Amino acid sequence: MKNYRDLEIYQLAYQHAIEIHNMTMQLPKYEIYEQGSQIRRSSKSIKDNIAEGYGRKKYKSDFIKFLIYVHASCDETLSQLNMISDIHFPDNPQTVLINKYELLGKKINKFIQYVEDSWK
Repeated sequence: MKNYRDLEIYQLAYQHAIEIHNMTMQLPKYEIYEQGSQIRRSSKSIKDNIAEGYGRKKYKSDFIKFLIYVHASCDETLSQLNMISDIHFPDNPQTVLINKYELLGKKINKFIQYVEDSWK
């Protein structure tokens, strides 16, 4: 892989962050700047921490530290997404996005394990 953009977890995180952004623009006006802002920040943090961690890949422990931040941001995004879904979309829950973030979390875990076990 040439750079962080080649990582599947980065590509998924980037695509999902765009979906989160678009979904939050459908929230009531008062939520766009409350919970909407929070979930946009946490979802974008996933891709940003992948990029920053990859930039420190020479130092395995730094890379792993950032990947742990990535996983934590994924969990935060899921928590926010569940709350938004229950409050604002009870008749049409955001299950597709929830499933995407659950799968991303599993992929992040596998990547952390790969880096711990097999990284230079």
